Amino acid sequence: MKGIRFVLLGIVFGVVMTKSEAISWYRIQEMFRFQSFHMYGVIGVAVLCGILIVQTIKKFKLKDIHGAPILIPDKRKGWKNYLLGGTIFGLGWALTGACPGPIFVNLGYGFLSFLIVIAGALLGTFFYGVLRSKLPQ
Repeated sequence: MKGIRFVLLGIVFGVVMTKSEAISWYRIQEMFRFQSFHMYGVIGVAVLCGILIVQTIKKFKLKDIHGAPILIPDKRKGWKNYLLGGTIFGLGWALTGACPGPIFVNLGYGFLSFLIVIAGALLGTFFYGVLRSKLPQ
């Protein structure tokens, strides 16, 4: 029963992603073709919310559900890492029509082809873990 709040939060996330049309392959295609501002607006709001939440955590020194302080380490500087990672992420996004969050929403929506996308994401995560010490960090 402890995990029920995470299931409920996942359901809310799925509803928000669906209602905002962020899971729509057509919306994502429009974004990559620079034909619509819709997805840029959705992403912009998400980035703004993320900034506000991180700054709130830092300012008020918030703690996690176990009472431990939430530590946000500083990022290392270096454009090469961001260029490589962003390129890989963007290619995966363009090829599948979904970033990591919505792939599960699409599966829940009944698009069973996203099982292949989830398998690919899990394999990519596994190989990153295996190769992490050899990659530029």
